[in-house]
Amino acid sequence: MALGVLSLLASACGSEPGKSGTANSEPIVKTDPAKPPSDKGDSVVTGGDLAFMNDAAPGGMAEVELGRLASKQAASRDVKAFAERMMADHSKAGEELKALAQRKKVVLPPDVLPKHKEAMAKLSKLSGAEFDKEYVKAMVEDHEKDVTAFEAEAKGAIDSDVKAFAEKTLPTLKMHLQIIHDIAAKMGVNAKP
Repeated sequence: MALGVLSLLASACGSEPGKSGTANSEPIVKTDPAKPPSDKGDSVVTGGDLAFMNDAAPGGMAEVELGRLASKQAASRDVKAFAERMMADHSKAGEELKALAQRKKVVLPPDVLPKHKEAMAKLSKLSGAEFDKEYVKAMVEDHEKDVTAFEAEAKGAIDSDVKAFAEKTLPTLKMHLQIIHDIAAKMGVNAKP
């Protein structure tokens, strides 16, 4: 009778006599620990990386256009030299970003944003020292935002190519920010809003 009870218990638990295991046991499947998302070499850019590209493209175009305007309307040699640097450096970065976008099949905004058009319209009505002062203020503000955005992307980008673009461009933006801060100090321009 004892043997019958053991046999009954064993079959109720789902195991056969002589085999170890628990009820309904399945082989344990080992899985890899969770990993953060990463770029697997595909061409899809999403989320924050896509937003970054879509902000950086028109921002760079605006720097070039404002540089053109400054090269014509500024009085200060320092401001004109800075404007020339803006046109050269931001044109180069813009071309690199366009090439990256093509590889990643991202369609970048074709033009500057409305906020950039407003700034251009405002500055286009000024000339000489008045232009210099407002242009310097705008460049300090723009480059402080740019450095912050590029630092964040260089640290937190998912797509390795977008991250590399941000890392490569960041030192140039930091240099621009330092130069424009120096120009603002030399001119006595309070660049804080």
